[in-house]
Amino acid sequence: MIIAANHLAVIDSLYLALVIPRRLTFLAKQEYFTGTGLRGRCKRWFFTAAGQVPVDRTGGDAAADALAAAMKILDAGRVWAIHPEGTRSVDGRVYRGRTGVLRVAMATGVPVVPVVLDGTDRMNPRGRKLLRFTKVRISVQPARHYPAAEHRAQVRVATDLLMREIARLSGRPYVDRYAATFAVES
Repeated sequence: MIIAANHLAVIDSLYLALVIPRRLTFLAKQEYFTGTGLRGRCKRWFFTAAGQVPVDRTGGDAAADALAAAMKILDAGRVWAIHPEGTRSVDGRVYRGRTGVLRVAMATGVPVVPVVLDGTDRMNPRGRKLLRFTKVRISVQPARHYPAAEHRAQVRVATDLLMREIARLSGRPYVDRYAATFAVES
């Protein structure tokens, strides 16, 4: 199973892990595993203990390696969780998704479960270290199955439809541009 959720705050992945009854595995940026000093060792320990898989996010061959890692997770019977936007939303809107989630789903036949997070951006605002107490809403949608794609354009269309559906269900505007275009940090 693939869990695909919008991405509003750093704490999103923790909330998903608390709500989804199976253990989730995320592909985490490689920098989380390469830090130095006490803080770097603590991050490396945490992400490794949580079962996260380090990936290079620089594009090109790195993208193929990330998709191969996702397929290994699914082949092992585990649940792959992903934020298709690729980085946190800078303004709460839902941005265009990267096609990797649907490329993997269409290649493997594994269902995608859309998840809508709301309120995590108020609880864990960008640039703040302390959490605020606020209501968080998480909506887990029915699984969707996608047939194998014959053309790359079909993957793009399916990804856009998935992200538009997540935006609609969240009551947030959809932006047909990548979040990284606006991202200050990821």
